[in-house]
Amino acid sequence: MKLKSIKQIKNLDSKLVLVRVDYNVTIKNGRVLDTERIERSYSTINYLLKKRAKIILMAHLGRPKGEVVPELSLKPIVKYLNKITRRKVKFVPDCLGSKVLNAVSKLKAGQILLLENLRFYPQEKENESKFARQLADLADIYVNSAFSVSHRAHASVSAITRYLPAYAGLNLLEEVEALSKVIRSVKRPAIAIIGGVKIATKINVIENLAKKYDYILLGGALVNNFFRSQNLNIGKSIYDPQDLKLAKKLYQKYKEKIVLPIDVRTVKKISAQGKIETYRLFELNKIKSKNFYIIDIGPKTQIYFESFIKQAQTLVLNGPMGMFEIEKFSQGSNYIAQAFALQAKGPAFGVVGGGETLTILEQQGLKKWPDFVSTAGGAMLEFLEGKTLPGIKPLKNN
Repeated sequence: MKLKSIKQIKNLDSKLVLVRVDYNVTIKNGRVLDTERIERSYSTINYLLKKRAKIILMAHLGRPKGEVVPELSLKPIVKYLNKITRRKVKFVPDCLGSKVLNAVSKLKAGQILLLENLRFYPQEKENESKFARQLADLADIYVNSAFSVSHRAHASVSAITRYLPAYAGLNLLEEVEALSKVIRSVKRPAIAIIGGVKIATKINVIENLAKKYDYILLGGALVNNFFRSQNLNIGKSIYDPQDLKLAKKLYQKYKEKIVLPIDVRTVKKISAQGKIETYRLFELNKIKSKNFYIIDIGPKTQIYFESFIKQAQTLVLNGPMGMFEIEKFSQGSNYIAQAFALQAKGPAFGVVGGGETLTILEQQGLKKWPDFVSTAGGAMLEFLEGKTLPGIKPLKNN
């Protein structure tokens, strides 16, 4: 996929460049706790600094529902931006209005201004043209460097591209290149490992990858839908009743490619003190009670899944294999993450995404092992579905 890149802009000297970044990070007591998304924006910012552009950064934080929520201000991010850019980043407590216009008018070449949370205005999520036009009026050029929000048809991502020359930032280009590689330039055998809770968010990804990949290994609560559709006793485990027919149809269509667990770990009470019992799938219907929860893939499944992973030349991992948040229930997720990381560090091209998955890798010191770590969740999934994202479409070279 060829996108219009900021590197194609011939002259950025003293140009006002409005950059959409993703600073939707965890902030507690005025302190930024996770900095990766901010760090990922640096490549684009640094490129613009070297070209002596006047940089205006805009982003959202949390879900303020169109109202000013002081706890969701972007101001605490300034301190970290100062550190990584080695500049004194300016901040204005709004993203529109006279204060913003005044701050923009005072910007000099090589300076950075961060605007306040875009979602303090309901028009941002509504993709309102007037709001987008007002943002566009601040600058000469628009740059999208936030792949992780590019699946949203919001004003700062979609509508704004109608009013300014629009280009892709370096971080966005890296995401698109890596994800394109695992769906368009697939080296075989190709294996995808999909976990997590909601099958609704993954069903289209599973189907699209099943068309291209050799095997799709499924874990996490979403696999309960496949178990339930086969009339297995899953106790009190969560599943989505409205998606059972879809899960059954998908499995019947791709049963040569979709690989389900062969055993599971269960508990009668979800707590760190809960006693874990392991059952093979065929044993589930021998359990007369429904007073249990499936909380992880079983030890035989770990080895079974690993045997597929070790064959891979292309690997995708998105989602945990179980309730990894409770350490006692994290064995399957940790084992599969280790197998994935080892193969990705070796012969396979490996891409990983999803906040929970990244947490698992980070906890084990494996985050740098895959070839590419996506900071996107929903955007990564929709891209892997084969969709053209609202924030990507305007950046395509026609």
